[in-house]
Amino acid sequence: MSKKKYNLKIGDSVIVKPGTKDPDLGGDLGGWQGRITELDQDEDDPTATIAWDSITLKAMPTPMIAHCEKEGLDWQVMGLDVTDIELASPRDTAKDVEQAANEILNSVAWLHLDEEGERIQTVLDGIDPDDEMALVEAWEEHLEENLSFPFEAEVAEYQERGPLQTGDHVKVKSISEADDHYGVLVEVRRGGEKYVFPLCDLEVIDKQSPNYQPVKDYVVWFANR
Repeated sequence: MSKKKYNLKIGDSVIVKPGTKDPDLGGDLGGWQGRITELDQDEDDPTATIAWDSITLKAMPTPMIAHCEKEGLDWQVMGLDVTDIELASPRDTAKDVEQAANEILNSVAWLHLDEEGERIQTVLDGIDPDDEMALVEAWEEHLEENLSFPFEAEVAEYQERGPLQTGDHVKVKSISEADDHYGVLVEVRRGGEKYVFPLCDLEVIDKQSPNYQPVKDYVVWFANR
């Protein structure tokens, strides 16, 4: 018996039939719409990969997207049996899809880091991810509000040159400035000497201190930005 061929091709706009379940999360996908990007009709169970359109992307629940980010699941595309979809009229353009996806990505970019990522995302919420200076200034403001000075810290990163080296202990006195290359700079003292040093290269010595987590969150962001 010859295999049934479906009247579908790459690029077609399709809509998911009512009652179709998300193969990963189990939710009802009925009414979700997108475009076919891959099509395999040679298998016993033919499948299609669908890239969701901008309207579907914008309607996705934020908790679902956050879960996908944390679990490493791709929320922009999905593979479904071709029996679960049918042809539909397109509702947007490829540019609309790109814009919607970028807006969502900006709001969930750090959620894959779980609780730490949620805190980072809160600091950077609404800021253009390509505006490096604005991001650093957001951290500067956040740290000014959440750190208590002075506090003891250790140089945790290798230093190619300069008077401070890995393992040195310093007293952090205050935030000095924000720099688009070095990030948040702080005024530190070691003995009788005063220096301006990148906060990203420091670790708060007292792990029980309220200062420990905000500094660590910032260091993680700086290392992964």
